[in-house]
Amino acid sequence: MTEFQFPSGFLWGSATSAHQVEGNNSNNDWWAWEQAGRVKEPSGRACEQYQRFEGDFDLAKELHHNAHRFSIEWSRIEPRFGERDEAAIAHYRQLVAALRARGLEPIVTLHHFTNPQWLLAKGGWASPKVVDLFARYTRWMVEALGEVRYWLTINEPLVYANMHYLDGTGPPGARNVGQGFLVIEHLARAHAAAYRVIHDHARASGREVMVSFAHHTQPFLPCKPWWIGDRLIAEETQRVYNHRMLETLTDGSLRLPGRPIARIQEAANTLDFLGFNYYGRIFLHLGFSGFSQWLGARCSTRHHREVIERNALDWDVYPPGIYDVLHWAKPYRRPVLITENGICTHDDTQRERFITRHVQWVARAVQEGLHVIGYLYWSLLDNFEWAEGYGPRFGLIEMDYKTQQRTIRPSARRFAEICRINRVPLAE
Repeated sequence: MTEFQFPSGFLWGSATSAHQVEGNNSNNDWWAWEQAGRVKEPSGRACEQYQRFEGDFDLAKELHHNAHRFSIEWSRIEPRFGERDEAAIAHYRQLVAALRARGLEPIVTLHHFTNPQWLLAKGGWASPKVVDLFARYTRWMVEALGEVRYWLTINEPLVYANMHYLDGTGPPGARNVGQGFLVIEHLARAHAAAYRVIHDHARASGREVMVSFAHHTQPFLPCKPWWIGDRLIAEETQRVYNHRMLETLTDGSLRLPGRPIARIQEAANTLDFLGFNYYGRIFLHLGFSGFSQWLGARCSTRHHREVIERNALDWDVYPPGIYDVLHWAKPYRRPVLITENGICTHDDTQRERFITRHVQWVARAVQEGLHVIGYLYWSLLDNFEWAEGYGPRFGLIEMDYKTQQRTIRPSARRFAEICRINRVPLAE
C-alpha cells in the first residue's frame, strides 16, 4: 500500500474546550442553565483540567502531539461586568507556557459556546453591545498571550446560533428566527472586531499571527434525491450553512434566507486560514421541525439507507466527507486547519478506524495540492457534551469521572504513531 508523507511542520494534535473539561465554571450561562435542570446532568467538576492541565499536556506529548487547541473561559476572565480577574489571566499564561515547554503549538479559541452570566443579562449575542464587549475581552487576552500565533475567535457560530437561539437547547433557550439571524450578524461583526484587535497587537509587537474561526462543515444531501423539495432544501442549506459565513468574512456581505443583504464591510478579508470542524453528513427532508427548522428542513440521517455506520449519538460516519469539505476551501484560497474531527463511541476499534480513515482522506486532499496545515482530533479527553451530558465518549483518553483517572486508549496509540512518523497509507 502506498504511503503518503505529510509536509514538514504539519500540525498534529487534539482539541478541548474550557467548559467541557475545566470544571466548576460557575459564572457562565451554561452553568446556570445546568443548575436550572435544563440538561441531563450538570458539568460539575468535569475533568478538573483547570488544576490538572500539566498532566494532561504530558499525556499529549507522550502521544507525539505537536499542537493543542483549547479555549479560554470568558466568565473566568471577566466574572462580573468590567472586572478583570488577573489570576485567571495568569492561569492561561501558564497554560500556554506549559504547552510551549512540551513542544506543542497553542491554538487558542476565544469563545466556545459559553458566556458570562452578566453578558446574558445584558442581552447576550442578540445585543449589538456584544461586539465591543467581545473586542475588549479579546484585547485583554491578546495582551496577555501575545506570543500565540494561531487564534480562533469563535467556535461554530452557526451551530451556536442554531442551538441557543433557534432550537432553544442552550441558554438563553430562545426559539426565534429573527433573533437567531441577528445573533449570526453579531457573531460575524465580533469576529471581525477580534481579528482587527489581534492583528493590531501583532503588528505593534512585530509578531506574525494567523486568525480564523472554527467552522462546522458538513455535506447536506436530499433524503429523496428524486423529489425536488428535498433537493432544493438540501442545496439551500448547503449554501447557507457551509458557505455564507465564509463568504461574509471574505467579501463583507451577509446573505441569509428571506433577509436583506447585510453589508459588513469590516468583516471582509478577516480570515488568514480556514478552521474546519467535520463529523459527518446530514440528509434532509422538507418539513418544519428539527434541525435547520428555520429553513424548513428536517433531519432524516438516522434512518437513511446510505448511512452505513454511526457513532454513539447516531451521527453519520462518512470519512470521504472530510475530503469533500477540504475541496470546498479551494475558492477561498487560504490554508485549512482541521480544528475538530472525532467520534463518540464505546468501541475503541471503531475510533481507531475512524481516525485512520479520516486522516487517509486528508492525505489524499493534500496529495492533490490542497493546502492543509494540520489535523486536530476531538477530543483529547472524554468530556461534558453539553445537553448530552457525560454519556458520549469522544476522548483519545478515557475518563473515570469519579476518580479523575485518565487512561490512554489503544486508538490514541495508533494516532500517536501517525503523529510521530508524519505519514499514513493512502485511502483506496
